[in-house]
Amino acid sequence: MKATIDIPDDLYRRVKAEAALRGRTVREVTTELYQRWLSEGQGADAKESAEDWLRSWISAADDAIQRAPSGPSVREQLAASRNRLERP
Repeated sequence: MKATIDIPDDLYRRVKAEAALRGRTVREVTTELYQRWLSEGQGADAKESAEDWLRSWISAADDAIQRAPSGPSVREQLAASRNRLERP
């Protein structure tokens, strides 16, 4: 079924970019979110939902860490810049 919904432009662009980075389509992501939302409403208690939510955030963090470029961290880069600026 096709449906038309209004999504803020910025949100859609961010979702589309993230989906592309993960090799997925916006349609796949949207369908997955609808399925999750429906399954949460079918007898899942708040504790289970919170655990699922936490697992999804941990998974997203793991994905972000794996996609992070190699090299110095932002903190290391800032410290190097700060040291460079503070020299007389």
